[in-house]
Amino acid sequence: MTDRLSSKNHSPTVRRRRLAAALREARARSGLSREEVAGHMEWSTSKLYRLEYGRTAASWRDVRDLCELYGVPSPEKDGLIQLARESRQRGWWSEYQDIFPSNFVALETDASIIRSYESELVPGLLQTEDYARALNRTFRPTAPDEEIERRTSARMARQGIFDRDHPPEFTCILSEAVIQRCLAVGNGIGPAQLKALISASERPNITLRIVPLDVGLHPGMDGAFVIIGFPDPQDRDIAYVEGLMGSVFVESVDGVRRYRLAWDQLSGYALSAAESRDFIRAALKRS
Repeated sequence: MTDRLSSKNHSPTVRRRRLAAALREARARSGLSREEVAGHMEWSTSKLYRLEYGRTAASWRDVRDLCELYGVPSPEKDGLIQLARESRQRGWWSEYQDIFPSNFVALETDASIIRSYESELVPGLLQTEDYARALNRTFRPTAPDEEIERRTSARMARQGIFDRDHPPEFTCILSEAVIQRCLAVGNGIGPAQLKALISASERPNITLRIVPLDVGLHPGMDGAFVIIGFPDPQDRDIAYVEGLMGSVFVESVDGVRRYRLAWDQLSGYALSAAESRDFIRAALKRS
């Protein structure tokens, strides 16, 4: 039980999610309601809710006290306490907390499978440095150069997940509009980005597919999204949506199922990987 719960191969954020699920399960086994536990611990029910859904990092002492209240046996209790300690560690992205305010990058770092649909721009994991810099400047026209460079550096650091021994399987579906917008970017940035996409798509763990504009209406028109899967089956998939007003994590079974359905439908509209490379090459020749 200890080894299953506490693994050094997982990021602090994933360990926090795993701990939260284990605490919910332990409380359910005890038969205690959230209100009863909060009263016994002299906490607010909102604090317990945050711990049970990974919104707050649990201290090892809180986990110890909860385990004792729930009657969790010693081997499992020890594993949960260790998991609490590990969940409070800092990942590489902590130095970019001002840039990555959500837990997305932490979860992305621990993923084994990433499925991304983009309708307007090249996803961050495949961006060239110049393209990323141009995007940051476009999104933040009044920001000082130092901030733009810091954001660009953070974007490049994310791509380090492809350099590890067992990189994630990354499948990206792009609207044709992304390709056309790249061609419109000046100073050679757009064509260089498209060449980088072709090169990336030839890596064994990266699949790139294009949805042509002439397919008409499709579910991706509702907006970009990412589905993240993890190597351990007990860590359930999540979907992620980002917009001007912030980001949303979808973790419910029904919610994630909806995004999987949209993904499957998009896959039916998209060109094959080989056809997509030829599509980009043809676009480059016309530019």
